[in-house]
Amino acid sequence: MAVHIALLRAVNVGGRSLAMADLRELLAELGLKDVRTVLQSGNAVFESDRSPIALEALLEKATLERFGFATEFFVRTAPEWDAAIAANPFAPEAREDPSHLLLMALKTAPTAADVRALSAAIGGRERVAARGRHVYLVYPDGIGRSKMTNVLVESRLRTRGSGRNWNTVLRLSVLARGAAK
Repeated sequence: MAVHIALLRAVNVGGRSLAMADLRELLAELGLKDVRTVLQSGNAVFESDRSPIALEALLEKATLERFGFATEFFVRTAPEWDAAIAANPFAPEAREDPSHLLLMALKTAPTAADVRALSAAIGGRERVAARGRHVYLVYPDGIGRSKMTNVLVESRLRTRGSGRNWNTVLRLSVLARGAAK
């Protein structure tokens, strides 16, 4: 069995609540092993012999059936997650200001032209880089007031995503490595 990391999109924001205890229960009922959640923003670590793509479909369907709302899951194996960490093009920001660096897991890899379109649309000091199905977003002046919103990112990259700040990214990696033992 492989260790997987799952990010849920847009839960516990905007009136869409999902208790992490309920999520853990659902994942266990689906046959996933050693299920753990991190924070209330929809992060899970578990073991499964299914592929990430199969898990995304399974989890999206089961969440709709059980909780009555559609949300997207972004699933990566622990090695894929660690590779995304290693590929971070913003190492100084990761060290000096990790809460303003986001890793966004994407459904599909954006094209280079789409990444350029996003970069051109940025109105402030934010920066962006993409590596495969991950985009790295730097918000030096903070995320809350930035014009580089999820809507802008997804519209320019022409794919859906769910982001986590660098502190959470590293925390998920540590939890996944612990599960692999």
